[in-house]
Amino acid sequence: MTLLAAFDVLLQRYTGQDDLVVGSPIANRTREELEELIGFFVNSLVMRADLSGDPSFVELLAQARQGALSAYQHQDLPFERLVEELEPERELNRNPIFQVMFAVQNAPEKASAASGTGLTIGNFPLKAETTRFDLEIHITEDADHLHVSWLYATDLFDRSTIEQMARHYVRLLEGIVEGPQKRISELPMLSEEERRQVLREWNATGVQYPRDASVVGLFEEQVRKSPNAVALVFGEERISYGELNERANRLAHYLRELGVQREELVGLCLERSIEMVVGVLGILKAGGAYVPMDPQYPKPRLAFMLKDIEARVLLTTSGLRAQLPVSEAQVVCLDTDAGKIEKQSGEDLGVERGPRDLAYIIYTSGSTGEPKGSSVEQRSIVRLVKNTNYVQLGPEEVLLQFAPISFDASTLELWGSLLNGARLEIFPPHTPTLEELGGFIEERGVTTLWLTAALFQQMVDHQLERLKGVRQMLAGGEALSVPHVKKYLGSLTGDRRLINGYGPTENTTFTCCHVMGKGSEIGRSVPIGKPIANTRVYVLDERREPVPVGVAGELYAGGDGVARGYHRRAELTAEKFVPDPFSEERGARLYRTGDVVRWLRDGTIEFLGRADTQVKVRGFRIELGEIEAALASHPAVREAVVLAREDSPGEKRLVAYVVAGGAKPIPREELRACLKERLPEYMVPSAFVMLDGLPLTPNGKVDRKKLPSPAPTGSSGDHLRGPQTQLELQLTAI
Repeated sequence: MTLLAAFDVLLQRYTGQDDLVVGSPIANRTREELEELIGFFVNSLVMRADLSGDPSFVELLAQARQGALSAYQHQDLPFERLVEELEPERELNRNPIFQVMFAVQNAPEKASAASGTGLTIGNFPLKAETTRFDLEIHITEDADHLHVSWLYATDLFDRSTIEQMARHYVRLLEGIVEGPQKRISELPMLSEEERRQVLREWNATGVQYPRDASVVGLFEEQVRKSPNAVALVFGEERISYGELNERANRLAHYLRELGVQREELVGLCLERSIEMVVGVLGILKAGGAYVPMDPQYPKPRLAFMLKDIEARVLLTTSGLRAQLPVSEAQVVCLDTDAGKIEKQSGEDLGVERGPRDLAYIIYTSGSTGEPKGSSVEQRSIVRLVKNTNYVQLGPEEVLLQFAPISFDASTLELWGSLLNGARLEIFPPHTPTLEELGGFIEERGVTTLWLTAALFQQMVDHQLERLKGVRQMLAGGEALSVPHVKKYLGSLTGDRRLINGYGPTENTTFTCCHVMGKGSEIGRSVPIGKPIANTRVYVLDERREPVPVGVAGELYAGGDGVARGYHRRAELTAEKFVPDPFSEERGARLYRTGDVVRWLRDGTIEFLGRADTQVKVRGFRIELGEIEAALASHPAVREAVVLAREDSPGEKRLVAYVVAGGAKPIPREELRACLKERLPEYMVPSAFVMLDGLPLTPNGKVDRKKLPSPAPTGSSGDHLRGPQTQLELQLTAI
C-alpha cells in the first residue's frame, strides 16, 4: 500500500492527472479447494487513486489502504466481467481499464517439494521480451531489500526516461520517509543536479549587450557611423540613415510642440511605408511611446484602443482618416501636415530617455471580450536585436518589412535592421500573391526574412526557388510542419539557416529559438529550441516548481525581454507577471505564457499545446473567449462556442458553433457581419455551424471533442443537428 501510494504520486507528477487508475495482480486463491491446485488463478484488481486537493502523504496512504482492502474484498469478480459492465472505449492492443500494472511479490519463493506428488517446485527465470501494458512495475521483497523491475513499451518510452522515473521514485520514497506529513506536492523528486541543470545550466544565456542604452540612442549612434548608408527602400524611394534621422527629428520636434511628454502614448495608424517608420522614430525621439493601430481594424476596436490609452495625439494620413473613429485625439496627417512638420529642426533632440522607458503598447486578443495592451520597454527591444545568439544582424543584411506594425514580428524587422545598420525593404501595403512575394524577396536580395508558420509552409510548397538567397529564414507564430521543415532544410546550401522562433508579445517577440541547418535532424515535431541571449525559461508545475526532463509543465519566461505588464489591467498583470523565485535580481519577474512544453534531453524545449483556449491562427494570437463574447452579443444567439480546427493538415481555421435562441436559424452572413463590426478580420471564423444544442460532458460542460466538422465549402446543410443517441455520439467522437 505504501509503495503504491508513492507510485501514484510519481504518476501524478509525470502526467499532471489527479484521478489515476492502476492495475494490480492478486493470487486469487481464496477458496480451500484451490490451494493445492496447479494453475494460473491470478486476477487483475483495479486500484483508483484521487490525488486532488493536494493531500498529505499519510492521507493518501489511508486512501490507498482502504482502496486496496476494498479491492481484495471483491477479488473474486473476474476482471473481464468488470470490463463488460463498464463498457469503456477500447483502443487496439491496449488494456481497456488501465495501462499501468503495479505488482508487489512479497510471498516466499523458495523451492519446495509438492506434498504427495513427487514433484519438485523451483523458479525458472523468464526473460521479458514484451510488455502487456504501457508500463509494468514488479517489486519483489527479500530479507533486506526491495528489488524493482520496470517493463515498458519501447514505442512509448526510451531507456533513459525509465531510468529517470526509477530515480525519481526512489527520491520520492526518501522524501516520504523524511516527512510523511508533507503535502504530496511538497515531496522532493528532482535531485540537486537535476535542479541545477534546468534552473541554471540551461539558462546560462547572459551576454554583454548595450543594456543601459535606449532604442533612440542606439539608432542615433548608427546614424553617426553610417549616415549615407541606405536605411529604407520603398518602391523607388531610397532613404539613407541620415535622411531618416532628419525626418524623424522634424516630426519629433513637432510632437514636442503639441505637448507630447516622456512616455506619453501616441496612436499610430499607418500602413507599411516610409512614413510609418518615420512616425515610429519620431514618437520615440519625442520621448513618447507608439501604439500601433491597424487601419483594417473595425472602428469600435480602434475607438476602444484610443480611449484605453487616453490618446491626445494620433498619427495617420489623410487617406486613412475616414476609417478612424471620432475621438478627442488631435489627428496629425503626415501628408497634409507635412508643411508644418518640414519647418521643424532636423537636429537631434535633447530629450531624456532611458532603457526602462516605454517603447510601445501592442494590443492582442483578450479572453474577457476586450483586447489587452502589452507594454514593452526599450531595453526589451535592445535585448532582442543587439549582440544576440539566434541570428546575425549587421550592415550586410537586407531585411523585409512585411509584418503589420500592430504585430510584434515588426519589432524584429524594424529594429533588427535600424539598430544594426542594415537595409530594410518595405513591402507595399497590400496582401500579395505567393508569386508576388517570392519575386519581391528574390529581386530585392532579402537575406534575413521572418514569415509566419502558415506563410512559410506555403512559400516552401510554391516558391522554394525564390528563397535561395535568404541566408536566415525565421519562421514561427505557431507550430511548424515537420514535412515542410525537412523539405526546406533539404534545399539549403552553405551557411543558410532556418530558425524556429517562439515567443509571446509579453516577452518581446522571441523567447526561444531553434536554429537548424542542412543535415539537422527533425523528429516528430520541431522544437522551439533554447532561450535566446539574456532570457531565462522555466518549465514549472502548478506549484511553480521545476519539472523533470520529459515531463509537461507550463513555460515561464524571464530576463530582459519581459514586458512591463498590461496597460491599465493591474489584476491581469499580477496574474500573468509573477515574481521570479529563481533570480537573484531584485524585482525580477516571470511571464506565465500558458504554453505547455517539456524539456528534451539536449536542453531544447518541445511545444505540446495550451493550458487554456488561446490559439494561434496564421501567426495571430487569438482568445476564443473574445470571439464567443462577440457572438453572444447577437440578440438571436443563445449559445456559441468557437474552435480552431485543422481538419486538413496545415489548414488551421476558426469555426463557430451557434445555437439560435429561436426556431429559425440565423444566416451565416448575418453572424459574420456582426463579428466584423467588432473584431479584426483574422478573428472572424471562416465557418459557422448551426446546432440544435451543444454536446455536453457528464458534468455539464461543453464537450468540444464532439463538435462536428463544418460542411465542406459550397455544400448544403447550413443547419446541422447535434448527436442525439449513444451511437451518434460515438460516431462524432470517431
